[in-house]
Amino acid sequence: MSVFTRVDRLALERFLTRFDAGRLLSFKGISEGIENTNYFVTTEGGEFVLTLIEQWDAQEVPYFIELMRWLAERGVPSARPVADREGERLHTLLGHPAALVERLVGESTEEPTVSDCRKVGEVLARLHQASDGFPLHRDDRRGIAWREQIAATLYPELDAHTAAILRDEIAHHATRAWPELPRGVIHADLFPDNVLFSKGEITGVIDFYYACNDLRIYDIAITVNQWCTGSDGALSRQRTLAVLAAYHAVRPLVSAERAAWPHMLRYGALRFWVSRLKDKIFPKDGHLTTIKDPDAIKLILLHRRDNAAAALQLWDEVI
Repeated sequence: MSVFTRVDRLALERFLTRFDAGRLLSFKGISEGIENTNYFVTTEGGEFVLTLIEQWDAQEVPYFIELMRWLAERGVPSARPVADREGERLHTLLGHPAALVERLVGESTEEPTVSDCRKVGEVLARLHQASDGFPLHRDDRRGIAWREQIAATLYPELDAHTAAILRDEIAHHATRAWPELPRGVIHADLFPDNVLFSKGEITGVIDFYYACNDLRIYDIAITVNQWCTGSDGALSRQRTLAVLAAYHAVRPLVSAERAAWPHMLRYGALRFWVSRLKDKIFPKDGHLTTIKDPDAIKLILLHRRDNAAAALQLWDEVI
């Protein structure tokens, strides 16, 4: 979450007149994140998060809003978009698509435990199951074509060794396809800062603005990379087993997903390495922004490139 577009009090008060939310009491910009503008908003009617969509075209935004509503209505702890008096959940504010969503209780964790990983594996499987039947479709806008396009702009800015790693990794994934693997709605960004806990239980899954229709195993790989990695880039055995076992207990993994597992771990790491390199080298102007370290993801990628057998060994302990 970030602030790229400043919202003043008068504009926000006018926006809130569409809702039965009561008088505005306070609001504050949120600096975490890198793509959209976000504010915490407190009114007489409760606490909310206001999001102005900065990176997607307006026609794509209903997918995110309706998905959050769909999941919340099916028991997944997703923030529910607030409807205005006309029943509309998607609006425009300062020229951007905008949504007001419930602010969920809880805090994210920076040091996931085995128990946290077990719970996130379960909630991810529940999210996948609950999204079956969701009527809208959205392709992944951060797939291999996007990576190739962004990488082409990055190569001249990188040292020769880093550029060679990026070229090799792009080539590794460019010709791979997995038509036989389970697909559906995925979160695609289930980092620890997008899951809220209270008293050891998950109270919220947030930031669905990268959600799309893609491989379920890819979503698991993104999650494992971020929840189960040590400071050296290696997978933590206990945390990885916790995610996989909890997921498998809800949505059983299939044998065809095993062969893809090491590649998906690399593919997930590549996606975020490319985006973090782009944001560091070509930063966007913003009032409150966070630039995340690409080297942390590079370390994960390098480890996944060299340790496919270890990743499969962990898989085989569960499946």
